[in-house]
Order: sequence, then C-alpha cells, then structure tokens
Amino acid sequence: MFWETQPVGQFKDLRNANLPKGPIEPPTHISEVKEEPYNLPNLYEWVTCDMNSEDTCDEVYNLLSNNYVEDDGNMFRFSYSKEILRWALHPPGYYKTWHIGVRVKSSKKLVAFITGIPARMRVRSEIVSMAEVNFLCVHKKLTSQRLAPVMIKEVTRRVHLENIWQAAYTAGVVLPTPITSCQYWHRSLNPKKLIDIGFLSLGPGMTMSRKLNLYKLPNSPRTPGFRKMEFRDVPAVTRLLRAYLMQFVVAPDFDELDVEHWILPKEEAVDSYVVESPEDHKITDFCSFYTLPTSILGHPTHSILKAAYSNVSTKTPLVHLMNDALIAAKQKDFDVFSALDVMHNETFLKELKFGPGGSQLHYYLYNYRIKDILRPCELGLVLL
Repeated sequence: MFWETQPVGQFKDLRNANLPKGPIEPPTHISEVKEEPYNLPNLYEWVTCDMNSEDTCDEVYNLLSNNYVEDDGNMFRFSYSKEILRWALHPPGYYKTWHIGVRVKSSKKLVAFITGIPARMRVRSEIVSMAEVNFLCVHKKLTSQRLAPVMIKEVTRRVHLENIWQAAYTAGVVLPTPITSCQYWHRSLNPKKLIDIGFLSLGPGMTMSRKLNLYKLPNSPRTPGFRKMEFRDVPAVTRLLRAYLMQFVVAPDFDELDVEHWILPKEEAVDSYVVESPEDHKITDFCSFYTLPTSILGHPTHSILKAAYSNVSTKTPLVHLMNDALIAAKQKDFDVFSALDVMHNETFLKELKFGPGGSQLHYYLYNYRIKDILRPCELGLVLL
C-alpha cells in the first residue's frame, strides 16, 4: 500500500498519545534529494507545464474537464476554467517546476497532471512552509498504469528541492489519515435548472412554484455599506482575515500579497465583498466566493452548472453577511452556492436553506502529525 510507505499519519497510530506532534520525518539536506525525476513507464515522459502558454493551458483544461473529479452518479464533473487554473497555480512565489505533466512520448498527448503551490500554514502556534498539492488527474484510459503514486513521489521530490518538507492536500476518498473530514452543503440559487438536471428534487407534495418561492432571495444585499472589494481594501481585509483565521487550529498565514492574489476580485475566478461602515468608513467585514463551473454530463439542454464556493470573515452576524453573499452570487447568475462545514459555516447553513450534499472532502497533512483529529469547525483552510 503506497500510503503506508509515506510519512503521513497511519490509522494504527490514531490512539497512540506518545507520538510527537510536528514533522514525522526530519528534513534531509537538499544535496541528498534525488536529482533525477522518478522513472515513468517507457511510453511516457515528464514535462513541466507552462500555464502562461495558451496551448498548454488548453491541454490542461481539456484533460481536467474530461477526466477529473466526478460525483458518484457520474452526472457532474468539476470543470475548472482556464481563468481559475491560472489563478490557482500562480500565487506569490509559485514554482513553475511544480506544475507537472505526463505526455505520451510518441504523440506528445498530455495524459496526466499534478501541481503544487507554496503556502505558509499555521498549525496551532507554529508557522510551517508547505506545498498545497492539487489537481492530480490521470486520463481515464490509463488508470491501470499506476501513474498516480509515481506522480505524487515526483511532486514531493520537486518540493523537497525547494527545502520544503510538508504539504497539505484534500481527497474525496479516505486515505491514511485525515486531519478532518468535511461535508459539502449546497444552497439553490436557480432551483428550476437544478431540478431539471437532477441536482435537486421536488420531493413529495412540493410544487415547482412553492420550490421557487422557498429559495427566493431579495433583489439586493441588505447590510449597509456592502460593496465589491477594491484594491484599496487589501490592508483592511488582510487584518480582518488574519484575526479571523487565528480562531482555527489549522489555517493559512496570509499577508497582503496573498490577499491581493487570492481575495481581490478577478473575473471568472473570485468575487469578494466588504462592508464599509457608513459612519466612519472602516471595513468591518468581508466575504468572498470562487467560481467552479461543473460540467453536466449527458444532458440535452444544460452543459454547465455555475457554482460558487465560499470563504468569509465577519463582525456582522454571519447569517446576514452570508445572505448578502447569496444575493450577490444570484445577481451574477450562479446556479448554486456551495460551502463546506469548516470554520463557522455550520452556524448559518440550515438557516439559509443549504442542504447537505452527498459527498465529503477529507483534509490531509504530509509529513506533519497533529495530535487529534479536528472537528471541521476547527479548520480554517479551503483548498480549490
């Protein structure tokens, strides 16, 4: 079993209180890191994917949109747009060498992909340099080739070459060993479309008009001073976000450059809003959500579900701020608003008519042990 050979928490160790928290294996000297890439099966070769190249970005987009995460019923598949991919993979200080592809030698066809980006993560009181590993995708026809383990080893090798020894990642499956497991919740913004594609059902005794009325939202946000975030708001939002994230056991350690990249609005990628006090013009709150289109598989009229995923920091009652976020997303023609039950999200999910989804997301740390499995509300981390 691949994961039993890796420096990750093992299920057999869950109740062992004597194991030290922190790094599982100490860092070695960079000179001891393997210089050559790991061997692939003979038909394939490693490539570094330049996501600034339109052609390469197209190839990655096509690979992911045809082969990446699907629901259990094979009705929906994540379809990360090129705008989202470039935004996700080019944070401050990114390493191009961590955007790794596998091509067929003869045809040069891109058949697998994995990425890492650098991040500073706070685990309790310790700031840890990590890689966030994401977008592991192998063409459906090659799943028997056992490419995924060698791709994980290769991205790990390249991360080690930058003197980084820990990582964070998520998966829809249970591996050794989640630091927490979170539930997806979904709030309908366009119920008619969601019922039409099978994402939502009417249920016994429910009519379409009653369903539409149930999910109806006001035409405009209710909180005074609620407006789109601007560049001048970056310092204030950074202060708010840092204070908010300090409440959680595991959370990113963001500075202003991170906020400028991850939170400042970008068309087709991320939308963010602040609350500016009408009295003294101070920024008291912010909320943001990112765009994740989802392909609707095999439907005659609908091909894309426009989904928003949330992130929030607040002094305004959270339920009021999130209701304004729902209204803003509805105004931008999103079909559904999704959230994990991380941070304080559980305090508004039911009141704002979110329903539990059918899938969980499991969070993992590589080469870093924390003593106890966290509750979702102790996690301050959202990975794309």
